[in-house]
Amino acid sequence: MAKDVRERMVAGATTLLASKGLQATSFSEVIELTDTPRGSIYHHFPGGKDELVLAALDRAGQQMLTALSDSDGTSAEDVLATVVATWRTLLEGSQVTTGCAAVAVTVATESEELLGAASHVFASWQERLTALFAGGGLTADKAAEFAALSLATVEGAVVIARAKRSMAAYDQAVALLPTLLAALKG
Repeated sequence: MAKDVRERMVAGATTLLASKGLQATSFSEVIELTDTPRGSIYHHFPGGKDELVLAALDRAGQQMLTALSDSDGTSAEDVLATVVATWRTLLEGSQVTTGCAAVAVTVATESEELLGAASHVFASWQERLTALFAGGGLTADKAAEFAALSLATVEGAVVIARAKRSMAAYDQAVALLPTLLAALKG
């Protein structure tokens, strides 16, 4: 039961980070969203808000890795399609009002610990994408370059789409990725 409360709080914080940003992800907001008892805060997160945010970042990082879990042995094109579709589903499901929890933390904190955790999320995604693109037909160097480009493009596309509240902005930003991938496969 206690683990369920903690997991609900972490899931709620992940949602709030992605939709409202770091400053609005307060304990009060998490409690309201997750309908958890106020006493649970310091029981589960004695290190305060930063401890909760670190757990939320870990969860956000794992969500993308889970989305990619069935991509082993697939083509680089299929891997790219999975990444683009994963973010598309998130944006469409929120009516283009949510984004990336790691981006939210990155732009709003001066905490080296939180920046390090956000950096770890991006690095784990890039590492996984590199391996998948290499397994899908790109050379190791090109896989690493395309993973970095894909991640930066998709993350930027999510930010722009959210700012404009427009899936068209997302589609426009990611449209050339398949063409670039084809050119790299040469």
